[in-house]
Amino acid sequence: MLLKEIICLLEASLVYGEQYLNKEIKKAFAADLMSDVLRLNTEDMILITGMANLQVLRTAEMSDVSYILFVRNKKVTPEMLALAEENGIAVMQCKQSMFKVCGELYKAGLEPVF
Repeated sequence: MLLKEIICLLEASLVYGEQYLNKEIKKAFAADLMSDVLRLNTEDMILITGMANLQVLRTAEMSDVSYILFVRNKKVTPEMLALAEENGIAVMQCKQSMFKVCGELYKAGLEPVF
Protein backbone atom coordinates (compact mmCIF):
# COMPACT_ATOMS: atom_id res chain seq x y z
CA MET A 1 0.00 0.00 0.00
CA LEU A 2 1.40 3.41 -0.90
CA LEU A 3 1.82 6.04 1.79
CA LYS A 4 -0.56 8.37 -0.05
CA GLU A 5 -3.21 5.62 -0.04
CA ILE A 6 -2.85 5.22 3.73
CA ILE A 7 -3.24 8.96 4.21
CA CYS A 8 -6.37 9.00 2.04
CA LEU A 9 -7.89 5.91 3.67
CA LEU A 10 -7.45 7.29 7.19
CA GLU A 11 -8.15 10.92 6.33
CA ALA A 12 -4.78 11.67 7.90
CA SER A 13 -2.68 14.76 7.37
CA LEU A 14 0.93 14.59 6.25
CA VAL A 15 3.07 16.77 8.47
CA TYR A 16 6.37 15.92 6.80
CA GLY A 17 7.45 13.60 4.01
CA GLU A 18 5.83 14.59 0.74
CA GLN A 19 8.77 12.95 -1.05
CA TYR A 20 7.66 9.57 0.38
CA LEU A 21 4.04 9.63 -0.83
CA ASN A 22 4.69 6.97 -3.49
CA LYS A 23 6.69 4.66 -1.20
CA GLU A 24 5.20 1.26 -0.54
CA ILE A 25 4.42 0.22 3.00
CA LYS A 26 3.90 -3.50 3.56
CA LYS A 27 3.60 -3.84 7.35
CA ALA A 28 2.22 -1.98 10.34
CA PHE A 29 2.98 -2.04 14.04
CA ALA A 30 1.06 -0.20 16.76
CA ALA A 31 2.63 0.67 20.10
CA ASP A 32 2.88 3.31 22.75
CA LEU A 33 5.71 1.42 24.44
CA MET A 34 8.78 2.32 22.41
CA SER A 35 10.88 -0.52 23.81
CA ASP A 36 8.61 -2.85 21.82
CA VAL A 37 9.68 -1.11 18.61
CA LEU A 38 13.40 -1.60 19.20
CA ARG A 39 13.29 -5.33 18.51
CA LEU A 40 11.39 -5.25 15.19
CA ASN A 41 12.30 -5.63 11.56
CA THR A 42 11.10 -2.19 10.48
CA GLU A 43 11.68 -2.44 6.74
CA ASP A 44 8.64 -1.10 4.82
CA MET A 45 6.80 -0.63 8.15
CA ILE A 46 4.62 2.16 9.48
CA LEU A 47 4.63 2.79 13.23
CA ILE A 48 1.23 3.71 14.65
CA THR A 49 1.33 5.40 18.04
CA GLY A 50 -0.58 7.70 20.33
CA MET A 51 2.54 8.79 22.15
CA ALA A 52 3.57 12.17 20.75
CA ASN A 53 6.99 13.18 22.01
CA LEU A 54 10.65 13.24 21.00
CA GLN A 55 11.20 9.71 22.34
CA VAL A 56 9.12 8.33 19.47
CA LEU A 57 11.34 10.07 16.91
CA ARG A 58 14.51 8.96 18.70
CA THR A 59 13.25 5.36 18.73
CA ALA A 60 12.37 5.61 15.04
CA GLU A 61 15.84 6.94 14.33
CA MET A 62 17.53 4.06 16.16
CA SER A 63 15.21 1.43 14.64
CA ASP A 64 15.22 2.73 11.06
CA VAL A 65 11.49 3.42 11.11
CA SER A 66 10.70 5.60 8.10
CA TYR A 67 6.99 6.28 8.67
CA ILE A 68 5.11 7.31 11.81
CA LEU A 69 1.38 7.85 12.17
CA PHE A 70 0.22 9.63 15.32
CA VAL A 71 -3.35 8.71 16.26
CA ARG A 72 -5.97 10.07 18.67
CA ASN A 73 -5.48 13.60 17.30
CA LYS A 74 -1.99 13.89 18.79
CA LYS A 75 -0.08 16.83 17.33
CA VAL A 76 3.50 16.93 16.12
CA THR A 77 5.50 19.62 17.91
CA PRO A 78 8.05 21.83 16.13
CA GLU A 79 10.85 19.91 17.88
CA MET A 80 9.44 16.58 16.68
CA LEU A 81 9.09 17.94 13.16
CA ALA A 82 12.70 19.14 13.11
CA LEU A 83 13.93 15.71 14.21
CA ALA A 84 11.74 13.99 11.60
CA GLU A 85 13.14 16.22 8.87
CA GLU A 86 16.72 15.69 10.07
CA ASN A 87 16.27 11.90 9.93
CA GLY A 88 14.05 11.65 6.85
CA ILE A 89 11.06 10.21 8.71
CA ALA A 90 7.61 10.77 7.23
CA VAL A 91 5.18 11.94 9.91
CA MET A 92 1.39 11.90 9.78
CA GLN A 93 -1.40 12.54 12.23
CA CYS A 94 -5.06 11.53 12.31
CA LYS A 95 -8.07 11.80 14.59
CA GLN A 96 -9.02 8.12 14.76
CA SER A 97 -8.19 5.76 17.59
CA MET A 98 -5.33 3.30 17.33
CA PHE A 99 -7.83 0.42 17.27
CA LYS A 100 -9.78 1.84 14.34
CA VAL A 101 -6.62 2.73 12.38
CA CYS A 102 -5.21 -0.78 12.82
CA GLY A 103 -8.48 -2.36 11.73
CA GLU A 104 -8.77 -0.17 8.64
CA LEU A 105 -5.17 -0.81 7.57
CA TYR A 106 -5.49 -4.56 8.13
CA LYS A 107 -8.73 -4.63 6.17
CA ALA A 108 -6.98 -2.73 3.35
CA GLY A 109 -4.25 -5.38 3.15
CA LEU A 110 -1.40 -4.20 5.37
CA GLU A 111 0.24 -7.10 7.17
CA PRO A 112 1.19 -7.15 10.86
CA VAL A 113 4.89 -7.29 11.73
CA PHE A 114 4.27 -10.64 13.46
